[in-house]
Amino acid sequence: MGAGPTGPVLDRDEVDRALARLGAEHEAIETSLLALQDHAGRRLLEGADLTGTTKERWAATEAAITLLWTYFDAYTDALRTARDIRSRRRWSSREDLSELTELLRGESVTVAGSATATVTANAPTPHGGTGKLSHSYSLTTLVDRMNELYATSLDMVVAADAVWSALPARIDLLAAELQRTRQLAHSVGVRPGEHPAGDDLERITRTLTSLREQVVSDPLAYWVPAQGSSAPGGGRPDTTVYDREARALEEVRREIDAVLEVRKDAEQRLIKLRDVLSRADRTLAEARTARGEVLAKIAATEVPVVSGPPTALQEQLATAAEYRRQGQWHRLSPLLESLEQKAEDELLRARESLTEVTAPLAVRAELRGRLDAYKAKVARHGLAEDPLLMERYEKARRMLWSAPCDLRVAEQAVLRFQQAAADLLSGPRDRRGPGA
Repeated sequence: MGAGPTGPVLDRDEVDRALARLGAEHEAIETSLLALQDHAGRRLLEGADLTGTTKERWAATEAAITLLWTYFDAYTDALRTARDIRSRRRWSSREDLSELTELLRGESVTVAGSATATVTANAPTPHGGTGKLSHSYSLTTLVDRMNELYATSLDMVVAADAVWSALPARIDLLAAELQRTRQLAHSVGVRPGEHPAGDDLERITRTLTSLREQVVSDPLAYWVPAQGSSAPGGGRPDTTVYDREARALEEVRREIDAVLEVRKDAEQRLIKLRDVLSRADRTLAEARTARGEVLAKIAATEVPVVSGPPTALQEQLATAAEYRRQGQWHRLSPLLESLEQKAEDELLRARESLTEVTAPLAVRAELRGRLDAYKAKVARHGLAEDPLLMERYEKARRMLWSAPCDLRVAEQAVLRFQQAAADLLSGPRDRRGPGA
C-alpha cells in the first residue's frame, strides 16, 4: 500500500485492531469519567463554600473536568466516524483505508480553543497554547491529555474527600469528649480564670472550633502528599493540630481525675496529715525534754537548740480543711499534695532533731554498756577481784553514773579499764603499767 502524511496506509486488519483498542480505551475512559462524576468528594466540593488552596484548586479542577468531557465527546465523535467508515463495506476500499488512517493516526480531532482556555489559565499543564480558535489532536494525544486531566482531577477530589472523611468526624468526637470534660471540670470547680486546666479547656475549644471550620472550607490545607508517589490521592490527612489538642485534652482529663480523687479521699488525707503533724510535734516536744536532760547530765558538750512546731503548716492545714468544707476541690488538690510532702519533711526534721539532741546520752549509754560488758568478761575469767581492775572500774563507773558527766574524760577511763582487762586476759605481766 502507499503512504500518506501520517505514514503507511493501514490495512483492514490494522484498522480493525486499532478500532478495537480505541473502543476499549473509550469504554475505560467513560467508566472512569462516570465514576469521577459520581464521586462523593466531587459532589461535596460542588456544594461546599470553599476557601484558600482548595477554592483555587477546585476552580481549576472543575474546568479540567469540563474539558475532560469535551475531549471525551470529541474522541467519541471521532471513534464513531471511524466505525461508520469501516462499516460502509465489508472490504474497505483504498480511499476508505486512507481516510481511516488519517482519522486514526493523524491530528484529526479538533477542539475549540475556548474549551482549553480556562484550564490553561488555572493550571500549569500543557493543554495547548491560548489565543487559538481551535486545537487539533490525534486520538493517541487526546487519550494522553484525558489521562493527565483525569489523574490531576481525581487527585484533588480524593485528597479533599480523604480529609473530609478523616478529620471532621474525629474533631466532632473530640469536641463531644471536650464537652463532657468541661461539665466534669465545672462540677469540681475547675473554671477558666480560676484554674489552669479551665483555661486549657477554653483554648482547646477555640482551637477545635477554628480547626473544624478550616478543614471544612479548605481541606487541602490539611493534606500531606506522599513523597515520590504519582498515584491519584497519594498522601494522608495532616492531623498535627488535632493530635496536639487531643493530647492536651487528655492531660486536662488526668488533672480533673486527680481532683476527683481528692474529692473522694480528702477527709482521709486530712486525717493522715493531722496525724503526721501531731507525731512531728510530739517528737519535737520529746527532743526539747531530752535537751534539758542532756544539759543536766552531760558536761562540756554542745546541744543543738530544738525549734518549735511550724505554725505555717497548721495554718495551711486549716485552709485545706476550709477548701474541703466549701467544695473547692481544684484548690484543695495542689494544697494537699504540697502539705503531704511538707508534713513528711517536718516529721523527718523532728526525728533528726531528737537524734541530734540525744546523741550524748547515746554515747554515755554505749560507754556504760561497754564497761559492764568488760566487767562481766573478766569475772568469767576469775579476775573480778583484781585490785587494778576494781580501781579502774570504779573510777570509770563513778564518772559515767555521776551528773554532769564529762564524756571525754569518762571515755578515757573506760579505755584504761579495757586496756587493763586486756592485759590480764592476755597473760601474766606487770599490771602496774603507765597510768596505774
